[in-house]
Amino acid sequence: MKAETNLQKILAQGEFAVTCECNPPRGIDVDLILKNAAQLEGKVDAVNVNDNAVASVRMSSWAMSKILLDMGIEPVLQMVTRDRNRIALQSDLLGALALGIRNVLCLTGDHPARGDHPEARKVFDLDSIQWIAAARQVRDQGCLMNGKEISGSPRFFIGGVANPFVESLELHIIRLQKKITAGAEFVQTQPVLEIEGFKA
Repeated sequence: MKAETNLQKILAQGEFAVTCECNPPRGIDVDLILKNAAQLEGKVDAVNVNDNAVASVRMSSWAMSKILLDMGIEPVLQMVTRDRNRIALQSDLLGALALGIRNVLCLTGDHPARGDHPEARKVFDLDSIQWIAAARQVRDQGCLMNGKEISGSPRFFIGGVANPFVESLELHIIRLQKKITAGAEFVQTQPVLEIEGFKA
């Protein structure tokens, strides 16, 4: 398959990719984000855009991704299942693809109890594995989860996440394999800053 994104091209060549994370603003003022993003030019291969990280309200990840894309910075759109059912997930995915966003990271998301709206109801209609499979179906089969065809031929790079600090590594590897089987083409982890803790 032809590489659709810079990130996909770098990984396909077996090279080391450098990404960083962008937390969208809690509001509509993006001046600080734009200033910081401008300093990333030529230093990173792509920028992950959080989707209401730690279950706290921020500007939507697809809107921030589009802003970065317009600056010439390649975004990795994070989409969590915590806040959306399958209808909303597929709808937001189609919208993001129509805007030119081509890297999509599918994940579950933090529990609302950890965030700034702990009383919010969690959705979790799909888990991250099912969400990866649904995104792949949109891309590879050109249809939604219900089998209905979509217009156009979306091309995008699908990713999943792995936690390097889990207690049961064996179970986590099984889950990671399921994500790959479902359609994840790249996997990202949280940064490992404490090597000794990681080795333990």
